[in-house]
Amino acid sequence: MIVPENLLKKLRQIFDLNIYEVKIWAALLSKGVSSAGELADISGVPRSRSYDVLETLEKKGFVVMKLGKPIKYLAVHPEEVIVRIKSNIKDKAEEHVKELNKVNKSDIYSELELLYKQGIEKVEPTDMSGLLKGRKNLNDHLKFMINNAKESVILVTTAPGILRKADALKSALKKAKERGVSIKIAAPVEDKTKLAELLKVAEVRHYDGQKARFVIVDGNQVVFMTADDEEVHEAYDSGVWINTAFFASAFKDMFENTWQGLKDL
Repeated sequence: MIVPENLLKKLRQIFDLNIYEVKIWAALLSKGVSSAGELADISGVPRSRSYDVLETLEKKGFVVMKLGKPIKYLAVHPEEVIVRIKSNIKDKAEEHVKELNKVNKSDIYSELELLYKQGIEKVEPTDMSGLLKGRKNLNDHLKFMINNAKESVILVTTAPGILRKADALKSALKKAKERGVSIKIAAPVEDKTKLAELLKVAEVRHYDGQKARFVIVDGNQVVFMTADDEEVHEAYDSGVWINTAFFASAFKDMFENTWQGLKDL
């Protein structure tokens, strides 16, 4: 059997298989039905390993062992394999989430909290800052900040940025609104019909002045992006996070002065 190495590599990554598993599976797909010995010869996997590999593939739902002797194996249709794997991943993820939810109420979490508090007491205010790389990491950090907001969220962004934020941060912003957090967003708005959901939870005003991208939470934390989102790929987007009321409150005051001159949508 000649299967391109790049195909085997992709199959390993997508289906989370080791090299022997993917070779046996590809060989069986090409044959439809075959014995362990035949598959070993076709795939180049040692015969001593082929039985173990087939047993593992059977447990994972890639193959079915036929009744009768000699023992042979039947390939499961790829579409059914994908459905099974998706189901297994979903089940494992839900189970993992349940376990993580239990951690909050466990002694382990108390230990983690204690370690964090002991460590944070030793951190100088000037050290409470960091560089966030990649748009996904930026959005994840913004979600965390917004989820912990108690008073206010201020967001200034670009025309494409407000559309992304409306999608990426909608759940966090909605929950913040329900907690009574004030949410103000300033951005160049080209079509407010695309922001219908965002307008339900935030006060949005049109701003077409100097391009800027930053978020202020509770007047003590700021994340400001360092590049024009129309010129940088999302993988290389970056931002600086600063947790200090001295800097954030000054930023907030400057924003409020500009906000007063903006018109509601």
